[in-house]
Amino acid sequence: MFRSSNNDDFSGSSDLNEEDMIKDPQPDASTSGNLRKSVSQSTSSLTSNGSVESISATRFSHGSRRKSKRWRGWCQRRGIAGLALLVLVFFISNSWMLYRIRDPGRAAGIKVKYLKMNSSTVSIKEELVKLGKGKKPQKTIYARLLAKASHALAEGQNKPEPKDLWVDHDNASSWKPCADQRDWEPSEGNNGYIMVTANGGINQQRVAICNAVAVARLLNATLVLPGLMYSSVWRDASHFGNIYQEDHFINYLRPDVRIVKELPKQLKSLDLDAIGSVVSDADIVKEAKPGFYKKYILPILHLNRVVHFVGFGNRLASDPIPFKVQRLRCRCNFHALRFVPKIQETGALLIQRMRQNMSRLGPLDKHLLGPLAEPKKKGQRSHSTKASRYLALHLRFEIDMVAHSLCEFGGGKEEQKELEAYREKHFPALIELKKTQKLPSMAALREEGLCPLMPEETVLMLAALGFNRKTRIYLAGAHIYGGKSRLTALTTLFPNLVTKENLLSSAEIEPFANFSSQLAALDFITCTAADNFAMTDSGSQFSSLVSGYRIYYGGGEMPTIRPNKRRLADIFVKNNTIEWSVFEKRVRKAVRQTKRVFSRPTGRSVYRYPRCLECMCSDQP
Repeated sequence: MFRSSNNDDFSGSSDLNEEDMIKDPQPDASTSGNLRKSVSQSTSSLTSNGSVESISATRFSHGSRRKSKRWRGWCQRRGIAGLALLVLVFFISNSWMLYRIRDPGRAAGIKVKYLKMNSSTVSIKEELVKLGKGKKPQKTIYARLLAKASHALAEGQNKPEPKDLWVDHDNASSWKPCADQRDWEPSEGNNGYIMVTANGGINQQRVAICNAVAVARLLNATLVLPGLMYSSVWRDASHFGNIYQEDHFINYLRPDVRIVKELPKQLKSLDLDAIGSVVSDADIVKEAKPGFYKKYILPILHLNRVVHFVGFGNRLASDPIPFKVQRLRCRCNFHALRFVPKIQETGALLIQRMRQNMSRLGPLDKHLLGPLAEPKKKGQRSHSTKASRYLALHLRFEIDMVAHSLCEFGGGKEEQKELEAYREKHFPALIELKKTQKLPSMAALREEGLCPLMPEETVLMLAALGFNRKTRIYLAGAHIYGGKSRLTALTTLFPNLVTKENLLSSAEIEPFANFSSQLAALDFITCTAADNFAMTDSGSQFSSLVSGYRIYYGGGEMPTIRPNKRRLADIFVKNNTIEWSVFEKRVRKAVRQTKRVFSRPTGRSVYRYPRCLECMCSDQP
């Protein structure tokens, strides 16, 4: 049974079937017979050439013949013993390798220690931690498939990966970023001031900030530097200037929108709530169109000279939006929001260490890191791309996601009880909905692809796609529901999996402690710069922003894995009968169908789908 995040018992690979282990080659009877014959012939030849031939047969005594027979027998016995010793050594070494791959008590945690920060190579030490000692191993419904995955990874450890694994087949050479191009006059912002307090985590706040910029332009208003709402969930007291460069944001958008750092003194003393200038999320329909703001918000600006959007989130429609305003949203997201140097410096360290301190630059480095993207030593040669590439994985399996999904994840009654208690505290509306309406069953939810991918399903997907066991994987995300025990399958089958907490020393990560948004910014940089990026939930705001950034600046060279959970669910349901070769083919086909990037569909976010004429330019009609 899977435990809560406070339980570190192992799960998954502890139940791997022994019948799926790799068979060690054993010498057959014909091999041993041939070897004995060869040894016999070799020893016999000692008496049939050289100086031995010159000795007359008459000089051999009976004692000499007995010695010769004893010598041949000793050689034969020694040859057989040598063969047996060789087979024994091979068997022991092969069994030890399999034990390392499949033992659930090993490879559960990887702590990367850097003894020399400026060394040209990265020393990685795997601390093999035994968790759940003395406790009954947890079970998993995927034990059979995990055993087959372990077998496949062991066999393919020195084989080349599929050719298309690290390549984006999307032909995007004709699309270029051009949201920085302007062809309008600056806004004077003389209709009043717009204040915004963005809610949610850093990803929701990023969307809210750029939407606020667009609203300010629509209403010809002055935007006060956005504030970030403190949330009991995220518990991050960061301000805008703790995450993004304020002066760059203001100056870059000056030709578009007038932005100030604070309200004028004459407006600071106003009781905005009392005069009706406070507008909450509840007052604005979701995906509100420009006409809504002109009809209901502009009159407030004219009357009170200020409006405060509290909890402003996804409150501006994707369509219909004027072409130039839509381009402004892209300009804000991809050009104006630049992380502060503290975050850029630490992000650069993470990228450098994931690339094993190699100096090559990725296509997105300069856009994410600014001047820090340049190599410290001029003229330093770039190393092999293959040797330093890495996969970034966003595993969306936090307790809020798990609880809200209403799915089950193999933990039985104890798990359901824990998740229900979480819903009662954090999602009371969902509890009421369960009481008043008949909701789909857990099996139906999973069949429709509405359940988060479990870590066990994720590792099976990666193994089926053909990633080598030695692949360097950067794991992004918050605390995984189930704790370390839930990651056992991942860390066992892919031991080179690390997080920012592993890569950074305690002194390097300490400035970001208790600031979840700043930690998420580090994940954003490292995932966006990765040679390949895999998401487990395409609806995640983080994954959407990362994939959008990779599309905008990647030039079709930054592959992203976007699994279709509904298609995968149809494959996983056959886990007790499907053969590994069939599983591989079906998973690869399902993922390949979602790898291609299309132009932005109407009504979809430009932050996720920037391939549109508002954000990017194409030289093809």
